[in-house]
Amino acid sequence: MSAIYALFPDGDAAQRAVNALRSAGVADAAIAVASADPLEHYEFGEMNRQTRMWYIASAGGVLGLASGTWLTRMTEVAWPLPTGNMPIVAWWPNLIVMFELTMLGAILATVATLLVAGGLVRRMPALYDPRVTTEGKILVGVDSPRDPTAVERALSTAGGEVTRV
Repeated sequence: MSAIYALFPDGDAAQRAVNALRSAGVADAAIAVASADPLEHYEFGEMNRQTRMWYIASAGGVLGLASGTWLTRMTEVAWPLPTGNMPIVAWWPNLIVMFELTMLGAILATVATLLVAGGLVRRMPALYDPRVTTEGKILVGVDSPRDPTAVERALSTAGGEVTRV
C-alpha cells in the first residue's frame, strides 16, 4: 500500500487541503478524511455520502417476502389438512410468517451492505494515524495516488505534516 497523507490541526486547514487536492486533479472518491470528531459543517464532511443501501434493503425485503410466500404456500400444499370447506392455503395466518421473513431479508441485506460499504470486511487497513484520536488531528490523504509529487505539493501547501506510507 502506498499512500500519502497529512495531519491538520483544525477543519479549516483540512478543507484547504481537500480543495488543494481537488485542484491538483484528485477525484473526491480518492480523498480520505479521518477525524475523531464529526465535521459535517465543512464541505469535506459531505463527500462520498452516496449509498445504495435503500435499494439493497428493499431487494432483501422483496426476496424475504418471496421466500416467505413460497415457504408457507408450499408447506400447506405439500401436507394438506382438509378442514371442511375451508381452503388448504390460509393467507391470514401465512401473513405473519411472510412479514417476518420480509423483515429478516431487509435486515440481513442492510447489515451486509453496512459491513461492505463501511469497509469493515477489508483485508488492508484503512488510511489511519494514531494521532487522529490521541491528539485530535484531522487526516487528509490519498491512497495509491497517480501523481505522488502533486499530492505531496498540495498537502504541504495547505500546511500539513506530509507523511508517506
